[in-house]
Amino acid sequence: MAELLLVEDDPEQREALAELVESAGFHPHAVGTLAEARALVSDGVVPDLVLTDLKLPDGSGLELLDLFEDRTRTDIVLLTGHATVSSVVEAMRRGVRDYLTKPIDTARLRTLLANVTRTLELKGEVGRLRGELRRLGRFGRMIGGAASMQRVYDLIAKVAPTEATVLLTGDSGTGKELAAETIHELSARRDGPFVPVNCGAVSPSLIESELFGHERGAFTGAAQRHRGHFERANGGTVFLDEITEMPLEAQVKLLRVLETRTLLRVGGAEGIDIDVRVVAATNRSPALAVRDGKLREDLFYRLNVFPIELPPLRNRDGDAVAIAEHFVAQLNEESGETKRLAPSARSHIAAGEWPGNVRELRNAIQRAYILAGEEIGVDGFAVESSVHGTVAPQAGGLDVQVGMSIAAVERKLILATLEELGGDKKRAAEVLGISLKTLYNRLSVYRAA
Repeated sequence: MAELLLVEDDPEQREALAELVESAGFHPHAVGTLAEARALVSDGVVPDLVLTDLKLPDGSGLELLDLFEDRTRTDIVLLTGHATVSSVVEAMRRGVRDYLTKPIDTARLRTLLANVTRTLELKGEVGRLRGELRRLGRFGRMIGGAASMQRVYDLIAKVAPTEATVLLTGDSGTGKELAAETIHELSARRDGPFVPVNCGAVSPSLIESELFGHERGAFTGAAQRHRGHFERANGGTVFLDEITEMPLEAQVKLLRVLETRTLLRVGGAEGIDIDVRVVAATNRSPALAVRDGKLREDLFYRLNVFPIELPPLRNRDGDAVAIAEHFVAQLNEESGETKRLAPSARSHIAAGEWPGNVRELRNAIQRAYILAGEEIGVDGFAVESSVHGTVAPQAGGLDVQVGMSIAAVERKLILATLEELGGDKKRAAEVLGISLKTLYNRLSVYRAA
């Protein structure tokens, strides 16, 4: 039975609430003061949920937050007859799960308790999944058995079943969106939408409208009402990638939405309640972004409830080959072929630095796959694109020498274009001004050469 700590100074309300939570499947520890609550915790009581009045005879219920720093173990819900915007904002900023105003809406409390029960069940389910998959070197959509990734899996297993906001950090290409999807799929929100937003790819003039929506006529060109990403993610998870690229003005409005759980469409007059979990990500150091004025400090603290750092591929011993095998299997499934990595290719992949991380590895596998016959050899990796420079064709130019044949130049151009477009053959054919059939014919010739 789940453990619940109830802190309420009114004896009659305390008794009534204790009976209600017990009928919902919780074992209540009911006390009337902060001192009694602290004594119970000192005696070893570790509750799954704390229901506490905001105003108590010996202090504020918020003081209990210091006793339960691990929000993946204990959720806290405030009970208050004196709710103000400032007190609610402060509570949510410090990690309180929810708040209930007095007189208590028992139907809402029962719903909240049912959600907590479901969260506890999910924690057990994810824990079992974690144990089963540890030996297989994968977790949800994520692949890799390195010790550095096992630590990431452990953190995801703890936080996914909760409602905590997560901040993912790590170099470009380390799989932050994949981690966000895994968190969503292992949460109670998995049947709801997962909405990814690249904050750096949205025009600063449109970011507020894209995030929160707009009303018809809100600005020139707003011909009809538009539901933003947060509305579309209601009941699910919104993934804010490259959060440090969001304009500061929009960061202020985002913070307000996160703290009040309501949004206002551009041009709108009425707030809209939302139920969204936020997972954010950045490839910059959040602390440096705050220092450089790219990320508001108050927003950073609101997002950084549960930080997870994704390790670069060079720090994931043995994972590069496993990930490459996965990509080859995906490509085989898409094309109906049965290609495989040669031992020489495996050795090359294992020895590589892969500064572009999993994204670079994926692109290299796609290129080598196109060029290979039944076996993908090390030759398929001879032309590698890297910011650290090899013989790769660079964007905007090719390594072409006087005396080369037209066919050789054409080959370089086609392969460089494919590389630049991440292996997208349809788009490459459009850019090159040739038919898709012609492109496939050329690639067949290159494979046979």
